[in-house]
Amino acid sequence: MAQNNKIEIKIVKLVNGDDVVCAFPIEQLPEKSPLIRLFKPLQIKYVPQLTPAGFKDYVALIKWAAYTPDVVITIPKDKILTITNAGNEMIKSYNHIANGYDDLRVPTRETNKQYAREKFSDEEQEEINELFQDFAEDKKTIH
Repeated sequence: MAQNNKIEIKIVKLVNGDDVVCAFPIEQLPEKSPLIRLFKPLQIKYVPQLTPAGFKDYVALIKWAAYTPDVVITIPKDKILTITNAGNEMIKSYNHIANGYDDLRVPTRETNKQYAREKFSDEEQEEINELFQDFAEDKKTIH
């Protein structure tokens, strides 16, 4: 998997729909094994954002096996649909996050409280409703 002492970063598409970016450790299981090892796997999450220009997605990389300190995760090969090379931007993002992999916090009850849902104000709710209404009207318009 390594060329010229450079670790190749791959994107693994799983049968459950998850996209995982990772490296493969040099020491793999025997080829006949039904398992494969992933090094510092990060799940790719597509997060929609509402912006003044409309909806756009941004990509977040999160620790895929969040509740373990292990950096090598073993999975069944039959749960993999495809393995592809990561693009340059994904490689940069992966390397940035993977360098601090051991420091990534595991979610706990205390940290989850900071993500508690908050109710929109009446004004915010009205603005959101108007955006959706405008969007729905634009879809009906024939150009």
